[in-house]
Amino acid sequence: MNKADVVRLIADVGIIPAVRVSTGEDAHFAADAVAKAGIPIVEITMTVPEACKLMTHLVRHHPDIVVGAGTVLNTEVAGNCLDAGASFLTSPGFDQKITGFAAQKGIAVLPGALTPTEIITAWEAGGDYIKVYPCAELGGDRYIRALKAALPQIPLIAAGGVNQHTAAGYILEGASAIGVGTELIPKDAIEKREPERIQELARRFLTAVKEARDRLSPPVEKAKSARTNFLKLHKDAAKS
Repeated sequence: MNKADVVRLIADVGIIPAVRVSTGEDAHFAADAVAKAGIPIVEITMTVPEACKLMTHLVRHHPDIVVGAGTVLNTEVAGNCLDAGASFLTSPGFDQKITGFAAQKGIAVLPGALTPTEIITAWEAGGDYIKVYPCAELGGDRYIRALKAALPQIPLIAAGGVNQHTAAGYILEGASAIGVGTELIPKDAIEKREPERIQELARRFLTAVKEARDRLSPPVEKAKSARTNFLKLHKDAAKS
C-alpha cells in the first residue's frame, strides 16, 4: 500500500488504534481483534519492548492490516521502523528531521503538535495529518473546535485521552480521525484473550465516528434537497 492509500485509509476509517504489548503473539491477537471488527489499522508504539520485531511480525502475518509506528523520536528509529515494514510514522511532538525523512522515503507521517504555531509548522513541513496530543488535557473537543476555526485546511487527529464517550465529539468538532489506546485495546483483554470484548469496543468507536460524520453531512443533503424542490416547483409553475 502506497502513501496515498494509507492517508486515504486513515481518513476512511477515522480511528488509529495504538497497540501497547510486549510479545508478537499479543500484537497478533490485538491486531486480529480490531481488524475483524472493521479497523484494519494498528500503531505499534516504540515504548514497548522490541517494537520493530512486533511490527515485522504483524506485517508478515497480517498483510491486510496497515501497520504504523508510534512514538518515533528520531530518524534512526524511523529508519528501523521503515525496515520493519511500517506504513506510517507518528510521534507525540514535531521533529523536522523525521518529517523530512518520511517525505524522502515516501511514507505517511503524522507529527504531533499542540499549539497553533506547532501545528502550522508541522503542516508546512509536510505532515499528512497533524496529531494533536495530548488533546484531552487542553479541553478535548473544544480545543479541536478552536483549532479548526482558525486552521480549517489542516487535517487533525485527536489523540490522548480519547474514549468511547468523547470520540464523537472530536469528529463533530472537526477532527479527521482519532487515536485511541487502552480504551479500545485494554491490557487485561489481551492478557485474558478476550477478542469479543475488544471487538465490541471497536464497534462502539466505529459507530461513534460514523454517527458523528452522518450528523455533519445532513446540512449538505438538505441544501441539495431544498434546491431540487425549488427547481421542481419552478418547473411546475412554468407549466401552469
